[in-house]
Amino acid sequence: MRTQLMGALLAIPALTCGTRAALSHDAQHMHHHAPPPAACQTTALACASVATPAFAPDGKLWLTWVAGGRVSVASSTDHGKTFSQPTTLAATALSLDDGPDARPKIVAGSGGRLVLTYATRDQKYNGHAFIVRSTDDGKTFSAPQAMTNGSPSQRFEAVALDPDGRVFAAWIDKRNVAAAKAEHKPYAGAALAFAWDDRPGGTLEAATIARDNTCECCRIAVAFAGPGKPVVLFRNIFDGGIRDHAVITFSGATPGPLYRVSDDDAKIDVCPHQGPSLAIGKDGTYHATWFALGRKLKGLYYAHSEDGGKTFSVPMKLGDANSQTSRPYVLAEGDTVYLAYKSFDGVKTSIELMTSRDSGKTWSKPSAIATTQDASDHPLLIANQTTAYLSWLTLKEGFRLIALEPQS
Repeated sequence: MRTQLMGALLAIPALTCGTRAALSHDAQHMHHHAPPPAACQTTALACASVATPAFAPDGKLWLTWVAGGRVSVASSTDHGKTFSQPTTLAATALSLDDGPDARPKIVAGSGGRLVLTYATRDQKYNGHAFIVRSTDDGKTFSAPQAMTNGSPSQRFEAVALDPDGRVFAAWIDKRNVAAAKAEHKPYAGAALAFAWDDRPGGTLEAATIARDNTCECCRIAVAFAGPGKPVVLFRNIFDGGIRDHAVITFSGATPGPLYRVSDDDAKIDVCPHQGPSLAIGKDGTYHATWFALGRKLKGLYYAHSEDGGKTFSVPMKLGDANSQTSRPYVLAEGDTVYLAYKSFDGVKTSIELMTSRDSGKTWSKPSAIATTQDASDHPLLIANQTTAYLSWLTLKEGFRLIALEPQS
């Protein structure tokens, strides 16, 4: 069972008008595995295929994962070497939406406050997103709250804590798709929806649609440009059916203008299931990474914006042309910007790290900081108050938290 789940991380599924299709990118990452042990029918971290980390202000590492059809969460005070006894959430009525881009998410606030989101889906890939909260350092969690009502599908939810402690959530929503269908009107893709806590630690307010006609099956990225200013990076559908990435900066509950990140010219009605990554430096620079499947650009790219997302630098291509690359992720911490991605050479998968000390203008050469010869999750980057880390779950080596040192 675990072999099948982890293998799914290595071939990217695509959706064509709501149906499954095969997409060749990353397909050669497949490996033949030995039969999984019986223990991997359990909810243990050892049986997980995806794991999402977060640091609390007190330095404690939190991790959430899906295994055995359940969502679990645990903490570590020794940087992931050992974990507390997990808290496992109640089973869901529908199957969990536990693909690499639809993983459960976690954010950790002060005073033992945790916010966890996850989603279920039916056989037609209609999703239902939920939020749960803990105020006692993960010992207990509230009953699941639907992130929104009145929508037939929500997927790829993202959650973040504002500097003032309020929760901001965004997701891909299909309520307007259903309304258009009922009126026999065309509607491309889905919509970007969002909601704030009504107060710190409270319930989510009613959902608001920030943008119609977004790609319906790629995760979105959220970062903060300041208190009350969440920024969302997502794959938009521009005129002519072009599915290129765009960014919106919010002012409280008001979405700002839509700005294009790059002219990839992705005229294609499939979804690569490789969502973007976004980080905002202390100087206000936006740092974006994404996977391009366009007529002008193909592969992994990075660009930055020094004017609040209005314009972005010329895209910088990532990776060696002789290797298959995927899953870029960016983190801005202190004076350093970190950029990691997966690279597969036909035998092993490596996580390549690049660093920039000048807000993304120049970068170090890629350096492999971790490898595996089996299936693996996405590389994720996180930081506590002193150090940046790579968080990586692999079938063979298990969970690893690797401290990053700036590359020369």
